[in-house]
Amino acid sequence: MSHGHSHVGSGARYQKRLLLVFGSVIVFLGAEVVAGILTGSLALISDAGHMATDALGLGMALAAITAASKASTGNHRTFGLYRLEILAALANAVLLFAVAGYVIYEAISRINNPTGVAPGPMLVVAVTGLAVNVLGWWILRTGAADSLNVEGAFLEVVADLISSLGVILAALIVQFTGWVYADPIIALGIGIFILPRAFRLGQKALRVLMQAAPENIDVGLLGKRLESLDGVTGVHDLHVWTLTSGMPVATVHLAAAAGADRDALLAKAMQLLRDEFAVTHATLQVESGSSACVELTW
Repeated sequence: MSHGHSHVGSGARYQKRLLLVFGSVIVFLGAEVVAGILTGSLALISDAGHMATDALGLGMALAAITAASKASTGNHRTFGLYRLEILAALANAVLLFAVAGYVIYEAISRINNPTGVAPGPMLVVAVTGLAVNVLGWWILRTGAADSLNVEGAFLEVVADLISSLGVILAALIVQFTGWVYADPIIALGIGIFILPRAFRLGQKALRVLMQAAPENIDVGLLGKRLESLDGVTGVHDLHVWTLTSGMPVATVHLAAAAGADRDALLAKAMQLLRDEFAVTHATLQVESGSSACVELTW
């Protein structure tokens, strides 16, 4: 039996970046909430609400990464706390759905019963918020491809960046045309914009939690490649799943031909998993005809 080696969750590499974005969001959030109330702008309040979920989501992402990177496996948590990153990503998706639902509801109410807004202060705050979100986008853009948790934080920042642009547009329309419907209509657009991104993030997190094979790994092809190795007569009990972002895991039983060099066979199988499928943590069991196990059926 052979084991590959695990590594620190990919999200941990972006811990300092998340902390910087988290700090900038917190600093701006208070000012935006006050400005939204004073100006009466639903678009600005919706942006503030979304930024509040940014702060909460970033905080959860940081907590999950910190716990996952520092926790020892012990006797009970043999895989450590890496799954906390995925749970944080799922929580972010739920928060995004909640914010989108609130904004859409309030926007429809405002369209039916429009109220006046103060476009000048609204514009100043929106431009400042845009700058904060551009900073967050710049900091997190590379990590989003490596970590589902960081991707969740990145998507929130991107959605908030778009909503800041929407608030700016609403403020300009109200300022130069006096058309107060611009504020709730753009707020409605912001809410609708958030929904598909929240759905995709939640779908990815659930895929990991359901222990489905990574989308980039063809399990059938993997089994055929292992079976094609010299000395392998069969492959069974092949399982591939994702522990956390960037950490695919596999287990497999290999039936060996009589007289096959088991050590060499294990080395070739591990190299194949690593080089062709990017699986660096795997547990392989080699069996001969006399010691073959009964394949599990559950």
